[in-house]
Amino acid sequence: MDNEKLLQYYVLLEKLADAMFDDSPDNIEKLKKVLAQLCKLLRISKGVTRYFKSPAHEARDKGDTIVCYDSGEKSVIAMEMRIVTRTLSVAHCMVYMAEGEPPLEDDEKEKVKRIMRATLNYITRNRLQDYVERMTFFDDAGYPNLQSFTRYLSQHAADGTLAGQTTVHFNLRHFTLINQEIGRNGGDIAMRNYYDKIAAAVGEGGIVCRVGGDSFVAAFAHDRTEAVLDILRGAPTAYDLQNTKRIMVSACVGVFVLPEDFEFRTLSDVMDKLLPCSRAARDGGQETIVVYNNNMAAGKEKVMRIQQLFPQALENGEFKVFYQPKIDIETGEIVGAEALCRWIREDRIVPPMEFIPVLEQNTDICKLDFHMLEMACKDIRRWLDEGKQVVRVSVNLSRKHMMDVDLLEHILKIIDDNNVPHEYIEIELTETTTDVEFKDLKRVVNGLQRAGIYTSVDDFGMGYSSLKLIREIPWNVLKVDKSFLPVDNDSEQSTRSIMFKYVVAMARALGLETIAEGVETENQVDILRNNRCSLAQGFLFDKPLPLEQFEDRLEKHRYEMKSDHH
Repeated sequence: MDNEKLLQYYVLLEKLADAMFDDSPDNIEKLKKVLAQLCKLLRISKGVTRYFKSPAHEARDKGDTIVCYDSGEKSVIAMEMRIVTRTLSVAHCMVYMAEGEPPLEDDEKEKVKRIMRATLNYITRNRLQDYVERMTFFDDAGYPNLQSFTRYLSQHAADGTLAGQTTVHFNLRHFTLINQEIGRNGGDIAMRNYYDKIAAAVGEGGIVCRVGGDSFVAAFAHDRTEAVLDILRGAPTAYDLQNTKRIMVSACVGVFVLPEDFEFRTLSDVMDKLLPCSRAARDGGQETIVVYNNNMAAGKEKVMRIQQLFPQALENGEFKVFYQPKIDIETGEIVGAEALCRWIREDRIVPPMEFIPVLEQNTDICKLDFHMLEMACKDIRRWLDEGKQVVRVSVNLSRKHMMDVDLLEHILKIIDDNNVPHEYIEIELTETTTDVEFKDLKRVVNGLQRAGIYTSVDDFGMGYSSLKLIREIPWNVLKVDKSFLPVDNDSEQSTRSIMFKYVVAMARALGLETIAEGVETENQVDILRNNRCSLAQGFLFDKPLPLEQFEDRLEKHRYEMKSDHH
């Protein structure tokens, strides 16, 4: 290589180094331009680099191909170089020369090697940075994650553009059922397409991130809010690659508009506002979008106070068992009772709706349920010892118990430690919402059955898998939710009357004991008789009674039925 070419080579080499350490957006173009000049100088017609995450990816030929320069001439390989990094990523560089071109001289080979080595190091370093970026800020499915959301909030807080933006936390509605309906692969496609719709509405200036499962967060300019919420209320979404099959996807949404004086310090500054709203949207029935307001801050303080008071209140015996009788409407006899929790604090009964949902936010509800079971067992044992009338008592267990793999052992220990015959206990469980919970529920009910303990499905008909629930799980008792029970002005042809009739008929045919909840009128008792549902529970007979009053009722043993003479 003559002196002029050698000087040109060193000038280009310096430019290559500058381009490799340049962070500007057009550095790749600069780099390719310098590499093209070096290739021409060294008689190289094409330079190709391949990058693989691992040797296994290399063996399967699954990697990225980067063409650094190509003159378009018919070429043959002149040199190759392969490196394996400490992280086991692999980079493979190949340089070509035009057919008929004289071979590289030794000093030219050394110069080409130096450029190949520099290029490989540059590509592996940048690919590693990309990989670290993906690992840190994206989940396994390629969605931006909570770290991405935090980074977005921090960056916008730093440049003063965060205040006034809208943030949302949303859960896709009934997505477990959608997966069951269209398959996991279809569900993944639907989720991605729905995400893309929201991301398009959010715009390039905002962000949508997946928290996990079917749970997402987003932040965006306030003028985009209505467009985003419109999609979250429900949008037809394709679930096949050809975009021919569609399903309606919607979400339960918590919304927090960042006020002008908002100061961002940590992620919890935003999530502490969003999560109670999205939880309220999920649990609140009709309203699927809940916007944060200042009253919710007071609600949060109330939640924290109840959580703070609970351990001491439990220890002090403030949680009492009240019993609501279950009646055989043909005889008026008390045939059972439901144990219900009442919190008596400073001579006032705290309404269950004030504390049960709060305790269900963590595992405190499980402690309370076990306490109720313990108290009911002690009462039953005492009634037996005193020779009193004894009926089967049902105790509710929260869905939260499904996380406890030793739930069955815990229930049996409480019953057996109190020496209560198993036939006097009935465990009430509510419908589940996920496949995982369903399997756990099935396992627990089967175990209770084997132990001779009655089980009842509470609020039947309120969930989305009711038929599967009674087809696959061996319940003893089906409690028909009061929303199914016809009211006095319902005709026999009303939807409610027809549904009640067939739910009771189905339960009877399956050999399940059936009890109607929320019976409040004599006319409803007649409806029960006409449909051959002989067990009832409700205010017509009694509200939940304190222990002493319930014991008095048990002594009398039966109610006078106004319709007995019919």
